Amino acid sequence: MNAFEIHGGKPLKGEIVPQGAKNEALQILSAVLLTEEKMTISNVPNIKDVNKLIDLLAALGVTVNRLNEDTYEFEAKNINIDYFQSEEFKRQGGGLRGSIMIVGPLLARFGKAAIPKPGGDKIGRRRLDTHFLGFEKLGAKFVYDAENHFFNVDATQLKGTYLLLDEASVTGTANIVMAAVLAKGTTTIYNAACEPYLQQLCKMLNRMGAKISGIGSNLLTIEGVERLGGTEHRMLPDMIEIGSFIGLAAMTGSEITIKNVCFNELGIIPTVFSRLGIKFELRGDDIFIPAQENYEIDTFIDGSILTISDSPWPGFTPDLLSIVLVTAIQAKGNVLIHQKMFESRLFFVDKLIDMGAQIILCDPHRATVIGLNKQNKLRGIEMTSPDIRAGVSLLIAALSAQGKSVIYNIEQIERGYQHIEERLKALGADIRRIEAQPLGH
Repeated sequence: MNAFEIHGGKPLKGEIVPQGAKNEALQILSAVLLTEEKMTISNVPNIKDVNKLIDLLAALGVTVNRLNEDTYEFEAKNINIDYFQSEEFKRQGGGLRGSIMIVGPLLARFGKAAIPKPGGDKIGRRRLDTHFLGFEKLGAKFVYDAENHFFNVDATQLKGTYLLLDEASVTGTANIVMAAVLAKGTTTIYNAACEPYLQQLCKMLNRMGAKISGIGSNLLTIEGVERLGGTEHRMLPDMIEIGSFIGLAAMTGSEITIKNVCFNELGIIPTVFSRLGIKFELRGDDIFIPAQENYEIDTFIDGSILTISDSPWPGFTPDLLSIVLVTAIQAKGNVLIHQKMFESRLFFVDKLIDMGAQIILCDPHRATVIGLNKQNKLRGIEMTSPDIRAGVSLLIAALSAQGKSVIYNIEQIERGYQHIEERLKALGADIRRIEAQPLGH
């Protein structure tokens, strides 16, 4: 098992380029199945979740041509729709989080698809219900194959319809949009997600010949068309990485320039970090963060403690709440972090408390951080990364801490952050990969 060994407590300096957006990539790459013409996609992040999806597309019969480090050419001319029945897919499909995203395009173009039964995990189940209900409203029929734990989906007659989504699911909206672009008639999706990633998908589909209006709002209207053509597309930079690097600069007192951030697509993210007292300036399309000795958390106008919570776009993304929580540890002042969407996202705070952070975990959704104002440094410890975002939060904490930290299960971090070790080293971080087993194994 790989781990990171980190010797923290040193300021970093330099420039860092954010990778292409992981969440956008999973949608955009699935959309190549909607046409048999060539699609050229650039700024593709080189991370495990994305590479697995590219492998799945290739196994389905898509011709995949890697033009350079971050640019691919796809041609979905000869798709083997029976691949779903193969033993290989049954083995792989369940482990691929991206596999659900290919269902919409396949239903639209070929009228059928199959998916492994989603696991019993409550978060996972709830998320996929939006996809299933949307496909059913468009006319798809699900037949459960109990022997193989598969849903076979028949959608020979997709028809436009009115949809009011039960939640503004980003992946659910994207999947339904991709199914609806080739359906007969008009589809209206209300309570649609309106994240920049989804806007990117809709704009790309329109360049391919789709007729989608209302992009950027929560009411999308899609007039079905007969066929779609090829196009070129460049992914946005990953806003979660950009937020992570802002937090890293503040915690370590570093002067860092984050390059080519597409600032206008970051929404409320820069505002939230500035409410923690972090100073930065926009230089062209780069964010320059000066080295700050300390930073002070804002209060509400009446002087009460600031609360930072997540909500659907244009609210604050839940993926950055872990980063905000860690960054607040060394701020002056107090903040309440309210994680509304997921129950287990705050369960890594015990490790931060072991490092010397002052955090009260109020319940599974809320934690109060009492800022140390850099009076006391965190201590390096050994810890295990439970998920992608917590993993990077622990990495930021370790880089700011005195002494040696070891983070196990770094495969979780690498699912979402490409070449993170090399990029941090280029800023002057003392981080190296080691082979190690966590204690108790």
